[in-house]
Amino acid sequence: MGFVTTCDDAQIFYKDWGNGQPVVFSHGWPLNADAWDDQLNFVAENGYRAIAHDRRSHGRSSQTWDGNDMDTYADDLAQVMEALDLRDAVLVGHSTGGGEVARYIGRHGTSRVSKVVLLGAVPPLMLKTAANPEGLPMQVFDELRAGVRNERSQFWKDLAETFFGANRPNNRVTQGNKDAFWSQGMQMGIKGALDCIKAFSETDLTEDLKKFGDVPTLILHGDDDQIVPIDDSAKKSVDLIPNATLKIYPGAAHGLALIPGVKEQFNQDLLDFIKG
Repeated sequence: MGFVTTCDDAQIFYKDWGNGQPVVFSHGWPLNADAWDDQLNFVAENGYRAIAHDRRSHGRSSQTWDGNDMDTYADDLAQVMEALDLRDAVLVGHSTGGGEVARYIGRHGTSRVSKVVLLGAVPPLMLKTAANPEGLPMQVFDELRAGVRNERSQFWKDLAETFFGANRPNNRVTQGNKDAFWSQGMQMGIKGALDCIKAFSETDLTEDLKKFGDVPTLILHGDDDQIVPIDDSAKKSVDLIPNATLKIYPGAAHGLALIPGVKEQFNQDLLDFIKG
């Protein structure tokens, strides 16, 4: 574990476990690298070098007033990759982290990348626009901002219900899942939390996806994702990325990588893709 200092002097915290080909994980909002601990441990135990960072204003990284946008997130990832001299890396992005990975490739190319995994990822564009009529209306994101501003501790508790699908019958979500979500959310700076809503909802990543080239890409998504609906994300991304495959998890929620009973399948799918 350590920190990378970015060009604007932000400190980006990262974990670096194991040895072998690097697998680099980018987390969702409002979480941090701890959200990937199950996968970091699993990948490292299977002979790979597992790396995850806290996005700026999340977790243990600097809570910056400026730079909480997709371009800077991608540039921060690039500086972590360069500082650790990561090559032939598998990039894994969940939710906002999927947008970060896409923008990284759009801005920095694929010279250090061998494969990509997008899980419940936000690309190509979440917001409803004239060109993206299937997207979510601005009201949805304004309500997220209002929740963060009004009483963010309770807001994170409420959001955990839909994040994990705990509001669905016969779910297998634990109180521990929800407590960890709340704890990581409370580590995030409120300015960064507000800015990140704009970043993940309004950033059009269509052209970035087209730049993946021949890099093999696995897109994984639950068809009961209440945070990033599958029809306007994964089902569009698979048609934009040149060498992409889509796998749908029936009945799975946005936070499937943490939910007992489905995270094991995700872990195996991830390992099979890395090895394949």
